Parts: sequence; C-alpha cells; structure tokens
Amino acid sequence: MPVITPQTAPLEVGTGEGPNADLGPYTARLLSDAGGLTQFGAFTETLPPGSRSSRKHWHEREDEFVYVLSGRVILHEGETRTEMLPGDAATFKAGTALGHCLENASTGDATYLVVGTRAPDDVVHYPDDDRLLTKVNFEKTLTDRAGRPLGR
Repeated sequence: MPVITPQTAPLEVGTGEGPNADLGPYTARLLSDAGGLTQFGAFTETLPPGSRSSRKHWHEREDEFVYVLSGRVILHEGETRTEMLPGDAATFKAGTALGHCLENASTGDATYLVVGTRAPDDVVHYPDDDRLLTKVNFEKTLTDRAGRPLGR
C-alpha cells in the first residue's frame, strides 16, 4: 500500500473561468486517484475566499461525505445555511432530493476532505439551475432538464 503525500497526489486546478466562472477558483488533491482506487473517490479541496465547491446539487445514486480540515465554509443545503469549522462533517445520502454545496465566505482559505461513491451510473440534479448531469457507464452528459445538450 503506497503512502500518498500532497506531492504525489495529482493536483486539479480550477481557474474560475469559463462556464463555471461564478463558482471561483479551487484546487483539489486527488488522493484516491493517486492510489488507483475505483469504488470511491477521496480528495482534499481548497477554496479561496469567495469560491464555491459547486452549484447546489444532489445525486440519485452516489453518497457524499465532507470533513472540514482547516478554515471555515458555509454549507448551503436547500434553503438552510450552516457554518462548518475544522472537525465538522456533513453527509449527503444518495437519492435525497436536497441540493447542497459549500461556500468560503471567510477571509482565508478553507480545506476539506471529500469522500464519495463512484457509481458507474448516476443522475445529478441542480435544483437552482436548468441543468442535469447524467452518467452512464462513467460517460457524463450535461443537459438542461428537457434533455438539450449544454456546454461544460
């Protein structure tokens, strides 16, 4: 079993440009990818001030777990907002139709661990946006709710 360090885990960098510019930048260390895992994903994500983890969403077939490591984030879940501090965790059960995302509304970076199922098939709903992400055999298609293709 290899030890994964921040230097050996792939780094994903979101620049805060393009169709998701309103979410802001982020970085993620892809821990499970570094270890070759296929049944679940695990990564640390860092949001600078003003950034969001994603658009509010929920999964039909994938569970998600978040654990705050440093900084502060606001959990948006439905219409509820809850501050999360280091040591706080949140769980999102597959099939629960309540959109969620994290926002860094503080003045410093926030880092958290995300662990989630890697189901080959899933549907991701975005309750505040006219979007639907469908995954079939790991192939993703982004459409509006009527099924018309959208750019990423």
